[in-house]
Amino acid sequence: MVYPSESPVMTYELPAIGKPPDAAPLEKIAVEEHFDALGGLRASPVGAQSSSDDDLQSLVKTMDYNAGWMTSVNQRLRDFGPDRLAGMDASGISVAILSHTVPGVQGIVDPVAAATAAREINDRLASEVSNQPTRYAGFASIALQDPKTAPFELERAVTRLGLKGAMINGYTNTRDPQRVEYLDDPRFLPFWEAAASLGAPIYLHPRPALDQRIYEGHSELIGATWGFAPEAATHALRLIYSGLFDRFPTLTVILGHLGETLPYFSWRIQHCFEYNPSDKRVQRRLQDYLCDNFYVSTSGIFSDQALIGAMLTIGADRILFACDYPYEVMEPAARWIERAAISEGDRKKIAAGNARRLFRIV
Repeated sequence: MVYPSESPVMTYELPAIGKPPDAAPLEKIAVEEHFDALGGLRASPVGAQSSSDDDLQSLVKTMDYNAGWMTSVNQRLRDFGPDRLAGMDASGISVAILSHTVPGVQGIVDPVAAATAAREINDRLASEVSNQPTRYAGFASIALQDPKTAPFELERAVTRLGLKGAMINGYTNTRDPQRVEYLDDPRFLPFWEAAASLGAPIYLHPRPALDQRIYEGHSELIGATWGFAPEAATHALRLIYSGLFDRFPTLTVILGHLGETLPYFSWRIQHCFEYNPSDKRVQRRLQDYLCDNFYVSTSGIFSDQALIGAMLTIGADRILFACDYPYEVMEPAARWIERAAISEGDRKKIAAGNARRLFRIV
C-alpha cells in the first residue's frame, strides 16, 4: 500500500550513471514509392494512351477496389510536395526512391508514344528529384515497345538525369491485345546488356495477368491480394531459366513484396526443376541466383515471419526497406521495421544501409 506521503519509485527513475545517450532514430530509405505522371498523356489524342482496358483506373475497377480508397491514392500519386514529405518525416524516411505506378509506359501500345512518354516521365521525375535532392531519388521508366531505343533511354536516365536504375511494370503491351512481351525475349538482350554495363538495378514490378480466367467470379484476387505475386514471380523465373544471369552475371534485379513468394518457394522450384526432362539448363541453383542477382524489398509486406523467411533464403544483405506508398501508409511500415524481431545490425542494413550501398546514396 502506498501512503499519501509516499510516492512509488519505478526502476527507470533510478540513477543510471552508465547509460549512454539515446540512439538516433532508425534511418530508413524507402525504395518502392510510387507517383503518376501519365494523367496528361492519357488525354492526348494520338497513341499515347494505355491500351483501352489497361490504364490504372481500369485496373482498379477490374480489381473491385473501394472507390474512396482509390480517390485518396490518386491524390497522393500526384503529390511530390508537403504531404509526401510530411509522411516521410513522421516515419523517419530520409530518402524515397520514386517510380511510376503500374502500368506506366508498359501499358502504352504505340512504340513511338511509349518512348515519348518515357522521356517525359523521366524528365519530370529528374526535375522533382532536383527540387528535393536530399529526399528523393528515382527509377526511370523505359519503353520496351522498341527494344532498339530502350538501352539509350536507360543510359540517358542514369548518366545524364542521375536516376538510380529503372522500374519495369511487368510485361509490355503490343498492338495485339492478346499478345504481350516478357523480358526474357531475346529482343530485349540489348536492354539487359545496357543495364549490366551501367550497373543499373532493374526493379521488376507486377501487374495483373493477361489471362484472368482463373479469377472469374473472384475479382478480389486479381491484384495485390494474390494475382500480382504469381505474375511477377513467373516473370522473374522466366528471366532466370532463360539463362539471362549466366550471360550477364553482374545484373541486378529487384523484386518487391519480399520476393513475390520466391524465397519461400525456391527449394521446391529448384527440386522439381532438376527432375524436369526439359532441355533448359542453367549454371546455378535458383537459390544462388536469388542470392547473387536479386534484391527483395519489404514493400507492402510488414510481417516478421515473411521477413525472416526471406532472410533465411537470401540473407539480410539483399533486403531493402519499402512502404509501397501510396498504396500503403508509411508509418505502419516504419513502426514495423523498427520493432521486427531481427538483430539490430540486420535492422540497420535493411532499413537503409543496403540501399545506400546498392544505389550509391551518400
